Amino acid sequence: MKYLIIILSILVFTSCEKALFKPDMASSDPLENFDYLWNEVDKKYSYFELKDINWDEMKNTYRPMLNENSSEMELFDVLASMLNELKDDHTNLISPFNVSAYNVALNNPKNYRARTIDEFYLTDPWRTGSLKHDFLSNGEIAYIRYGSFSSGFSDAQMDLVLTRYSNTKGIILDLRENGGGAIFNIPKLLGRFVESKTLVGHSITRDGENHSDFGEKEDFYIAPHGNVQYLKPVVVLIDKGSYSATTFFAVATKAFPNIKLIGDATGGGGGLPNGGQLPNGWTYRFSVSQLLDLNGNNYAENGVPADIETSFDWTDLETDEILERGILELE
Repeated sequence: MKYLIIILSILVFTSCEKALFKPDMASSDPLENFDYLWNEVDKKYSYFELKDINWDEMKNTYRPMLNENSSEMELFDVLASMLNELKDDHTNLISPFNVSAYNVALNNPKNYRARTIDEFYLTDPWRTGSLKHDFLSNGEIAYIRYGSFSSGFSDAQMDLVLTRYSNTKGIILDLRENGGGAIFNIPKLLGRFVESKTLVGHSITRDGENHSDFGEKEDFYIAPHGNVQYLKPVVVLIDKGSYSATTFFAVATKAFPNIKLIGDATGGGGGLPNGGQLPNGWTYRFSVSQLLDLNGNNYAENGVPADIETSFDWTDLETDEILERGILELE
C-alpha cells in the first residue's frame, strides 16, 4: 500500500515535468541517466547543508560502479543507493520492476500498538470515514485515531465526530505511525481546533545553483474550518513514525496554546517533495523545500519534539503509557 501511495504521489509531482522531455533526450545509457539524476538532485535538493552531505563525494563513489554496458538492475541499485545516502523518506526512484524508498521509521523503536488500545481502552469505537474514535475515562475524554493523511474524511464526517464529543473535557488525537500523505488534509483537521486564522510556519524552496540558495519565505496559515469547532484542550500523540505531513501538522500545533504534543519526536520530513523523469523513463522524487516554524527552526532531521516525552513499554502490552499520559494531561 505504501508503494502505491508513493507511485501515485510521483505521478502527480512529475506530470508537468514529463512534457519537457523531447524525443532526442530519451536515452537508456546508464551513465547519462546517472549524470542526469545527480545533476537534478544537486540543483534542487533542499537539505544538503542541514544534513552535511557532500554530494560531489557521492558522485565519485557511485558513478565508477557503472559503465555503458551496465544492466537496468545494476543501474537501479546504484541510483537507489546514492539516493538513500540522503536519508530522506521523501526520496524515491521508481522503475517498472522496483521502487526504492528510505524508511526513517524502520530505524527507530515503535511507540504504538493498535491491539493494546482496541483491547484495553476502547469500548464502543466508531469508524467515521478514516477516523476511529471513542470515549475514554467514563466519557470525559475523546480519543480519535487518524492513521494516515493520505486517507480522507468529509466535513460532514468531522462535524459528526466533534459533535459526539462536544461535552468532553478534551480530545486525544492519535497520530502515531501516521506517515503523512495529502497536505490539504492538514488544515481540514487542524482547522477544527483553532479560533482564528493564525500564521503557523514558513516554507523555503531551493532556487539557485548553490546548495544554500533558496527563494523567499512562503507563509503558512491555519484558519477555522468546517461548521463545528472544538476549542477545548487537545493532546496530539506523536512518535518517530509520524512523518512528512504529520511533522507539518506538529509544527503548526505549536502556534496554538490549547494543543499539546505527547510521546516521542516526529520522524521529520517537513519539506515538500517534487520530482521528474529520467531519460530512460524512470521517475524519481526528492525534497525541494524546507519547513520552518515561527522561530525559524527546521525539524527535518530530528523531528518535532514532544512537549511531554514518554514512550511505549513493550514489556507491558496491556498499557499504553503515551495514551495514559495524554489522559492524565486532560483529566
